Amino acid sequence: MNDQTRHNGIITPRTGERRHDVVVVGGGAAGLSGALALARARRSVLVIDGGRPRNAPASHVHNFLTRDGTPPSELLAAGRAEVTGYGGEIITADAVAAERLETGGFRVALADGTTVLARRLLVTTGLVDELPPVPGLAERWGREVLHCPYCHGWEVRDQPLGVLATGPFAAHQALMWRQWSDEVTLFLHTGPEPDEEEYEQLAARGIAVVDGEVTGLEVTDDRLTGVTLAGGRTIPLRALVVAPRFTARADLLTGLGLTPVQQERAGEVIGSYIAADPVGATAVPGVWVAGNAKDLMEQVVGAAASGVRAALAINGDLTAEDTRRAVAARRDPFSPRREREAAEHRMRAGSRPGGL
Repeated sequence: MNDQTRHNGIITPRTGERRHDVVVVGGGAAGLSGALALARARRSVLVIDGGRPRNAPASHVHNFLTRDGTPPSELLAAGRAEVTGYGGEIITADAVAAERLETGGFRVALADGTTVLARRLLVTTGLVDELPPVPGLAERWGREVLHCPYCHGWEVRDQPLGVLATGPFAAHQALMWRQWSDEVTLFLHTGPEPDEEEYEQLAARGIAVVDGEVTGLEVTDDRLTGVTLAGGRTIPLRALVVAPRFTARADLLTGLGLTPVQQERAGEVIGSYIAADPVGATAVPGVWVAGNAKDLMEQVVGAAASGVRAALAINGDLTAEDTRRAVAARRDPFSPRREREAAEHRMRAGSRPGGL
């Protein structure tokens, strides 16, 4: 078996680069779900994954039907096995740049200096959680420092919880987390003071309000036990809720002219994302996004669904292109370019599982 049939994709004779129908950048729930749908559609698919999933600090995935409580690493391992089982390829690498080719498609550059070609791109690089600058927060992130009640509320139910105010939604956060515990404290920290209506709501739900900045965390036996205020006072806690800024990992797309858009809520910037239509198509033809890069609030199950929606749209787009080429070849069967494309199609068919 030669190199042209051993790999998912074909070798471009002139440059020696491998060309795929779709290159997926990002191997989380969105990327793997999209790759799975594309591989099942008999497309040549390459997933490029840097190996730094956003939910790595979390111990379990939740609200994913039939997979609730699964460790994130196990979910990803199962997903990789399914993708490769259908002929998809996954490599651990960092994609650092992408460019559109004059002849159509894209070139993706990797950190090791190699490049790959793609007819279409699906970018599922997710986002970065930028935490408030309080010493110790990053070390406990995903363990007892939390942000999503639907992801972690059940695990800390009926325990003393704190909400760190850094913006205008802190009172809303405290009221939300009250669903999981009747011991909730709102630390005003650097956030605005609640208005009269919010104070009344907090008092009605039995939520304490503490003034002053939080300067650090108290950890005992590798477990959060409280927070320390600027005056030295320590308040016992078992979990602390924060509001990160959600920043899309979008450096790869800048060379294609795609820049993140800021998302605001009540005049407060909460993060940035890549604008796209409901199926993930961006303003750059041939480039799709899915998962948290597109929707900052998406949970794992939603990110997976987002990847599938984008994959179906990509396959439809490729089918339309394949049909246009076939019609052109039928009308001009002896064109050198048509012959080359036909040969590449036969090579792709031969590299598929069961291909002749």
